[in-house]
Amino acid sequence: MDSNANHQSSSNDPDSGPARGTAGGPAAWRAGLRGNLQGWKEALVQKGFDRLCLHGSVGPHSKRGRQFGRFGEGSILMFPWVTLYGERYMSIGSGTMIGQYCALGVGMTPEQEMLTNPVISIGDRCLIGRGSGIVAHWGVHIGDDVFTGHNVYITDQNHGYEDITKPIGAQTMPEKPVRIGNGSWIGHGAIILPGVEIGEHVTVAGGSVVTRSVAARSVVAGNPARMIRHYDDESKEWRSGARPTEPESD
Repeated sequence: MDSNANHQSSSNDPDSGPARGTAGGPAAWRAGLRGNLQGWKEALVQKGFDRLCLHGSVGPHSKRGRQFGRFGEGSILMFPWVTLYGERYMSIGSGTMIGQYCALGVGMTPEQEMLTNPVISIGDRCLIGRGSGIVAHWGVHIGDDVFTGHNVYITDQNHGYEDITKPIGAQTMPEKPVRIGNGSWIGHGAIILPGVEIGEHVTVAGGSVVTRSVAARSVVAGNPARMIRHYDDESKEWRSGARPTEPESD
């Protein structure tokens, strides 16, 4: 019994040396090394991606920026983007930020000659949210100080569906220019369809589909979007619903 007792005592003795797999042993050392290597790899990838985003972004003095019809001072198109072509038909004001993963396209192909110029214009001090898309064939014109949420889509052309002998994707409708007034806000996921003119200081609620023009100083929401608030010029107050002279729907 004394022999067993002595054996158990020596195995639990902290001075008898580290046991395999315990703290300070080879297995723990290897696990710690793997953890450090993983942390270093993560930091390296993240730092590399940050540098790619910094140096891949488009500014007024970058090679890509000089391909634009205009690219104002202090503006940036953040990298990465999804689609970018037709830059010579684009005009970007000063102090404007276009977020990552955005799509800006003019016409059907980069080589297409357009009938108007600029086809896409974005004013000063605008913010186009991450993941948004602007596709134009005739004209999408965004005023100054316009902000959008993420994943907003704006286009001046749509597909027709009337000819049942042709795929809908192969049918087009006439382009109708889009205009968005100064100081407006377009919420997350909103869609602005061809022919829409949005006045100044308009709020478009997130997820709305705007199918017709919107008067200045109003709030619209829904699919299709309808006016839910408006600014009354006489009382100088915001009021619920549409203006008395504004139809509630098409």
